[in-house]
Amino acid sequence: MLTDLRPTTAPRTVRDRVSAEEWAVRVDLAAGYRLAAHYGWVDQVFTHISARVPGTEHYLLNPFGYMFDEITASNLVKVDLDGNILDPDCPYHIHRAGFIIHSAIHAARPDAACVLHNHTRAGMALSILEEGLMPLTQHAMSFYGLVAYHASEGFAIDLTERERLAKDLGDKPVMILRNHGVLVVGKTIGQTFSMMWNLEKAMEAQMDALATGRPITIPSKEVAEGIAKRGFGREPQTGNYNEPNGWIEWPALLRMVDRIDPSYRD
Repeated sequence: MLTDLRPTTAPRTVRDRVSAEEWAVRVDLAAGYRLAAHYGWVDQVFTHISARVPGTEHYLLNPFGYMFDEITASNLVKVDLDGNILDPDCPYHIHRAGFIIHSAIHAARPDAACVLHNHTRAGMALSILEEGLMPLTQHAMSFYGLVAYHASEGFAIDLTERERLAKDLGDKPVMILRNHGVLVVGKTIGQTFSMMWNLEKAMEAQMDALATGRPITIPSKEVAEGIAKRGFGREPQTGNYNEPNGWIEWPALLRMVDRIDPSYRD
C-alpha cells in the first residue's frame, strides 16, 4: 500500500499570517508603489515608500531589487525600527539606505503612517536650489510654511544620520533632502500619495518657470497662508463636499490602478 506523502493542508500565505488591519495596509501600500511607477516616480530599485503596521512600531518596506511595478501586498517586507526582518519565512532583504531614512521618520513621528521618498527629476533639481520650494503656484502654496530641509550627507548609510533627519524634519510633512530628493510624511497612504502628487506638480512648475529666465510673480504671504490652511492639514468631514486634499482622491486612484493591473492585491 502506497503512503500519500503530500501535505494535507496548503502552506500558509502572507495573508494568512497577518492581521486584517495589516493586510489592508499592505494592499494600499502596494497600490501606492504601482501608482508611483505609473507616474514615473522611480529610480530603478533605489527609492522607497513605507507604511506603519497599525498598532505597532513595525513598518512595511519594498524588497530590495524589485521594481515598483512588481510590488504586491505579499512581497512587502515587515521590519522593526532596527531593520530586523520580522517574518522568518520572508525570502527578501531590504536596502540599508532606505531603512535608515524611513526608520528615522517612523521612530520620531508616531503620526507617520506613511513615508514616501523619491528622486524625481524635478525633486532633485529643486533640491539643488538655495531657495528651495517657492510659493509660485497653488500646488506649491499648499505647503507654505510646511517644508523642512536636510543638508546632504552623501549616501544614507550612517545610523547616526537618523537623529539629524528626524531633527530637521521636526513636525513638518515635507522635507527637501539637499542635493538628493524629497520626502513626504502623511497620516494615511492616500494622503501621502496626494501630497507627493501636488509637490511634484509644484516642483515641475517652478523649474519650468525658472528655466524661462523671465521675471516671475510671487503671491502675497496672506494668499499663500490661506491656501495652506485649506490644504492637507484638515481632517475630512463625512457627509459633505468639504473633503481636504489627501482624502477624497485615494478611492479614485485605487479604481484606476485596478483597471491598469489589479495584481498588486496578491
